[in-house]
Amino acid sequence: MPATASKTLMSERKTAVIGAILVALGPVSMALYTPAMPRLVEVFGTDISSVKLTLTIYFAGFTLAQLICGPLSDAFGRRPVVLAFSGIYLAGSFIAYAASSIEALLVARLLQGIGASAGIAISRAIVRDQFVGQASARIMNLIGLMLAVGPALAPTIGGLTLEALGWRAIFLEMVIYGLAIGALALFFMEETNSFRDRKHVSPKRLASSYLRLLREPRFLKPSIILGTTLGGIYTLATILPFVIIDKVGLTPSQFGYSMMLQSGSFFLGSLVTRNLLKRHTAERIVPAGMALIFIAIMAMAVLARFEDLTLWHVMGPVAIFAFGIAVILPSMSTKALFPFPEIAGAASAMMGFFQMGGGLLGSFAAVLIGDPVAGLGIVVPVMGAIALVLSLMPDAPYPEPAGEPGE
Repeated sequence: MPATASKTLMSERKTAVIGAILVALGPVSMALYTPAMPRLVEVFGTDISSVKLTLTIYFAGFTLAQLICGPLSDAFGRRPVVLAFSGIYLAGSFIAYAASSIEALLVARLLQGIGASAGIAISRAIVRDQFVGQASARIMNLIGLMLAVGPALAPTIGGLTLEALGWRAIFLEMVIYGLAIGALALFFMEETNSFRDRKHVSPKRLASSYLRLLREPRFLKPSIILGTTLGGIYTLATILPFVIIDKVGLTPSQFGYSMMLQSGSFFLGSLVTRNLLKRHTAERIVPAGMALIFIAIMAMAVLARFEDLTLWHVMGPVAIFAFGIAVILPSMSTKALFPFPEIAGAASAMMGFFQMGGGLLGSFAAVLIGDPVAGLGIVVPVMGAIALVLSLMPDAPYPEPAGEPGE
């Protein structure tokens, strides 16, 4: 993959920090909330399926809204779209805080998903606006490294908040995060999109951009690999609370601590990857990450069949899975975005759509199976197997980009 110089408006570190804060909004909003899910069954006098639906509808809003906010940022710039969508996220967070019924919470979670979608779409677009090649891979890795901290701490914070202050306080924390995102866009984030063109949001141009992406195998292969691996992590978020709390027997706060095994492993994998990138290209280390993913999904499929599940039966394979994803993430993210500088927002949005769509489909499959333990042993291994098969297929050479930032 060729590396062409781009116009740099923010340093690598500043871009990575801002990108990490933006991209973490979606996963943190999900992870912070998961310890409260079993409790909300009692609070609203409903059933497990209805509470799971609040997470599914969050996924749906998050997934579909990316396809709008990405092109909007291509048309009007990254900063104004971050501001607008953070406002939607705030509205949803306030409604969730005040919710008195499961129906109100469903509406709130949909708005939160829509608002949080800008984070994952625009975070990677601001990287592509300025950096390509190994520089982009380093930033994508640093975003992953810093991203791991939020989801690692979020379930623990959510569990402790739930036990100390109640479930409403969890959504108050989301309100604070939304305000912080708005302040970040106003005072610290530079506008990096030098290809702004309002024609990007015309129906004809929008359809053309997405058709171009869907016809491009160089975009599809890495995006589907991320969709089935990171999507597996999102699927696990809907399964693990019920496996670890209801089947293993941990309390909500203990569940929060246990999730640090997943996020901590992702953090460690990102740290190891960062060191490897000093000596190797991002593509060269992908086979090692895929090997770890293979080990993880095989272990999930086998250990989920044990009658007396322990925490290590569940979280051991999940930790290996997360480590492997951290290794492949910089290469796959960079490869998918490289050929599309003029529609980086749309490309990033479509890549995010694949990831969250993978999580949505995986979560839906787990709901259909019914038993969360069976979901753990079937759904995520199948998703990982799809990624492994694709990774073995040869890459076609990348074409030269149509244009570069700053040209």
